[in-house]
Amino acid sequence: MAPSRRQEPTVEYLAADKNFLKIEEEAFSAYAACRFVIQPAPYEHTSSYRTGSKDGPEAMIRASHYVELYDEELNQETYRQGGICTLPPLDFTGRVDEAAVVLIEERMSRLLADGKFPIMLGAEHTATLGTVRAFRKQFPRLAVLQIDAHSDLRADYEGNRYSHASVMARVQELGVPLVQVGIRAQCREEAERIRASTAIHTLYAHQLRSRPRAEWIGEVVRHLAEDVYVTVDADGFDPSIVPAVGTPEPNGLAWEEALTLVQAVCANRRVVGFDVVELAPLPKSTVSEYTLAKFVYKFIGLVTRADGRRA
Repeated sequence: MAPSRRQEPTVEYLAADKNFLKIEEEAFSAYAACRFVIQPAPYEHTSSYRTGSKDGPEAMIRASHYVELYDEELNQETYRQGGICTLPPLDFTGRVDEAAVVLIEERMSRLLADGKFPIMLGAEHTATLGTVRAFRKQFPRLAVLQIDAHSDLRADYEGNRYSHASVMARVQELGVPLVQVGIRAQCREEAERIRASTAIHTLYAHQLRSRPRAEWIGEVVRHLAEDVYVTVDADGFDPSIVPAVGTPEPNGLAWEEALTLVQAVCANRRVVGFDVVELAPLPKSTVSEYTLAKFVYKFIGLVTRADGRRA
């Protein structure tokens, strides 16, 4: 992304032609003025099957320029409820594995120290390890909610402990409890790890289909700590609405299911940050990036509504 940038002291941010939602007013897009901060993290090193997730963050931002700013469900222009700043993408040149994770951790730690609500638009899921490391320091009782088709709990994949297929195993090593929703593809090792752990609670996709929605969403909320970080793998959605992923697994979450889940979590727990990862754009199709950009905006809106109820 060739950034069009303006300068706050030590913090660059993108101007309207490049920022999320194409927000023109400085009062709602400048770093110093905004609560919500979008951080693109186009790190892709271990992708398997379809590649291209490094292009996902920019694609979501570009698609967001066509998302309506008024939310008819919330009856508000959400970007005015705290402002949304977009930072330039992190530069991963010469950084892979631990070095890439550290770069993300350092940036997220800075945003949290500045009192921001960070939102990472990532490439491969490995990036989430860096964000969770930073959030774990700020929120010692943090839990992670993972919306995903895959468990990502392998000890390593193809010899790499920093693989996207191992990211939640690394998160677990931080002592962070994990709630997974929509899982429908895993190896035996991962299934056995889940069964043996008291810190992993997994709701498989086939289980969601056999229960009332309110029931399984209530179960998710009960297993979460007060402070929650949400990581959303694009393949957690059904490929009928988000097809542009590395491994499109059938029987994923529908739009309404995902939003109802997020709404319940925001209403009953304190969501402190979230990410959307693993979008791999398809040529001649924009449905996936547009859907995910709108989801990000909806998610921000639900956070602001929950804040209003707590005030």
